[in-house]
Amino acid sequence: MIKDAWYVENVPCALSSMTLYIEPYKRIAFELSFFVVFQAFSIYFRYVIKGNVLSWTKMIMGAAMKYEIILFDVDDTLLDFGISEKNALHEAFLEFGLPTGAEDYARCYQEISKVLWRDLEQGHIDLTILGVERFKRLFLKHGLDMDADAFSRAYLGHLGKEIHLLPGAIEVCEKLGGCRLAIITNGFTAVQTARIGGSALCSTFETLIVSQEAGFQKPDRGIFDYAFSKLKITDKSKALIVGDSLTSDIQGGLNYGMDTCWYNPHQKDNDLGIKPTYEIRTLTDLLEIVGSKQV
Repeated sequence: MIKDAWYVENVPCALSSMTLYIEPYKRIAFELSFFVVFQAFSIYFRYVIKGNVLSWTKMIMGAAMKYEIILFDVDDTLLDFGISEKNALHEAFLEFGLPTGAEDYARCYQEISKVLWRDLEQGHIDLTILGVERFKRLFLKHGLDMDADAFSRAYLGHLGKEIHLLPGAIEVCEKLGGCRLAIITNGFTAVQTARIGGSALCSTFETLIVSQEAGFQKPDRGIFDYAFSKLKITDKSKALIVGDSLTSDIQGGLNYGMDTCWYNPHQKDNDLGIKPTYEIRTLTDLLEIVGSKQV
């Protein structure tokens, strides 16, 4: 009885003391457990759930879009070449002491240049030769005693500074953010790189394919082989080329067996027998074709 009385009297006190001693540690243990669980969930969310969400989002976007890769031409598709050419010619003639040279000879120059660019597309002339030959012919025709090679360098230098985006260019590229975007253009690498690099589209494109660097020009299949290899494209049905030239952009795409979109803002007649997959009047019309409105 005495022993039982001792237990009755002392055990509760001991338990109470132990509780007071243990309680802070229980709280610390709980807080540590909560912290560990929280950190574990954060890591899980960051690397597993979030990753899956991004993957699911990309998968949904891919399913909604008909095309995954858009290849854009540059001149008169994204940038206004008419204004660029006019200004560059003026600056070059001004540099060579003929302030009215662009006004006096622009039309003749354009006629000569058009013929030579057509020859380039058909593989009859090299780009480097074209750059100088157009001015040689111009100066010869008008009896101008000027160095065509030096003038060509001056013209190209000024052309690289001429950046005039066409209406809708920024908007369409921004709204096609779910696609891979790239440039495929005929021309001089330094000039085209400078113009795109100096524009608001400088960080838009995955890569710039320029004919001088590629060693082939549109519509030659070689430039498309180069582009597809560089972009690691294996499925042509997922790629679309967009451009204003039937003989260069559209014919090139057709030759390569890919879908094409003819940008025809001035509603030119198509009497060449070249049939694009699509035809658009404004760049933003492209959004409906690609399917970005569904995203």
